[in-house]
This record gives sequence, structure tokens and C-alpha cells, in this order.
Amino acid sequence: MPELPEVETVRRGLQPVMEGRIIRQVELRRGDLRFPLQKDFVARLEGQKVIGLGRRAKYLLADLASGDVLLMHLGMSGSFRVMQDRGERTPGEFHYPRSENRTHDHVVFHMASGAVIAFNDPRRFGYMKIVPRSELAIEPLLRGLGPEPLGNEFDAAMLASACAGKKTSLKAALLDQRVVAGLGNIYVCEALFRAHLSPKREASTLAARNGTPTDHAKRLVSAIHSVLNAAIEAGGSSLRDHRQTSGEFGYFQHSFQVYDRESEPCKTPRCGGTVKRFTQNGRSTFWCPKCQK
Repeated sequence: MPELPEVETVRRGLQPVMEGRIIRQVELRRGDLRFPLQKDFVARLEGQKVIGLGRRAKYLLADLASGDVLLMHLGMSGSFRVMQDRGERTPGEFHYPRSENRTHDHVVFHMASGAVIAFNDPRRFGYMKIVPRSELAIEPLLRGLGPEPLGNEFDAAMLASACAGKKTSLKAALLDQRVVAGLGNIYVCEALFRAHLSPKREASTLAARNGTPTDHAKRLVSAIHSVLNAAIEAGGSSLRDHRQTSGEFGYFQHSFQVYDRESEPCKTPRCGGTVKRFTQNGRSTFWCPKCQK
């Protein structure tokens, strides 16, 4: 599933063609994605101006002039493709062609500017929902989400407080969207490696007895910041189905330190260890047992 960097990459790609623009027509090619689309889905979107395009965790939020907000989730294989008069742009030094199977273009936004934005989702695990802006705080899809890992509120003290007393593993705690929003399996593995912390370590070790953050918590927050910023800068990791809105793969997969590198040498200088993989909470965990303690 696309994680925070991929979703942020999509947001930045859609922003120039959606923000400040009017949705002239919405073309629904089926009545459902992961969930049925609302009966008034089209009526509440057509003719509306998108006054802002934001992100919350792994959700895209299109703020409409009407007071509604369009929530969009990419699911497992969802992606957006932007088409304009000059064709589909695929900028970048390295790129791969997008699939030509347009039968999976399920929702198509025709903007008044002439741009066409297609949501393509072969597996249909993505979803969209229109929510009144005044009800966002109580929206079940968003309610209970933890702080944004790149937001000002997220620091070592907050992470330590959220993990204090938790007997679960550090990796499981970081994947809990109530602890921190938007992190997924890939970037948790990468952040733990950068912080030299074992994914098996108890989450409670991030807090001292008096509740203050330990050095582990400080290193981990710094590692989360650095790995997410690097991935966003690189355009997202684009494993399997993810594409940027331009159709171009992101490049961060070339910079993975441990993820999907089982049996390869650890990249920590002078470590000499080997990357291992094991199943943790039903997901593959990649780590170096020698330098992650």
C-alpha cells in the first residue's frame, strides 16, 4: 500500500491541476470502489471549485468551495493520471510507461481548465467519500489518527508518551495509526535501521521511568524525519503499482538500506552484518541483527 511519501508525492502532482480549479464534470464508470460511492457523489462535485488540496496520513483531501471535502484513498493499487492538451507528461530522468489498461479508470474528473484526471485502480481497494468540512473531526475514517510524523507536534516527547508502558514491539507501535499517522511497513523498517533500533525492541523503552523520552526516542524521531523527507524528495518509492501522477516511478527504492535486501551486506559502515528478514505481525520485517539493538 502506498505510504505517506507516495501519497504526498501524488498530492504535489495533483495540486497544480486541481487547486484553484473548477470541477466541470465527474465521470463515474462504476458505482463503487472499495465501498459504494455516495448517491449524490457527482452532484456534490460538479461545478465546485477546489480551494485547497491537502493530505492527512494516507488520505488526500480536496477542500471544496461548497464546504464539503472530498476524501480520497489510493488503497493497494490506486493511482491518478493527469492528461492535458499537450498529452500525458512523464518528466524525469528515469521513467517507465504506465499501464495502458484504461478499463480500470473508474473515476474521471474533467476540470474546467481542460485537464482530465483519471483515478485508476485495478484492485479497487481505493475509495472516495465526500464529508462536510464541519464534520471532519468526527469522520470515522479520520477520527483517532495520531500526529503527522512531519508535523510540528510530532517529537520525541510525544512519541515517548504514546509508547510509554506498551509491551508491544517497537515496529508494531509505529504501524499503529493512533500512535503516528501515515507510516507503513517500508518506512518503519527504514527508520528503525537508521536509528539502529531493533524492530523487536519493546515500545516502552522509548520512555524513561519518569516519562521523558530516551535517547532511543530522539534517534528514532530524527530517523523518521530523515527517511520520509528523503523519500518525498525522491518522489515516493513506487513499489509494485504506485506511480506519480505524471506516470513516472519514484526513485527512493534505489536508496533502501534494508527493505527487500535480505541476505545482502549491511550498509552501516564497519558493521559487517547481513540483512535478515522475518515475519512480524503478518508482515515482512527487514533488519540487521548486528547493528540494530
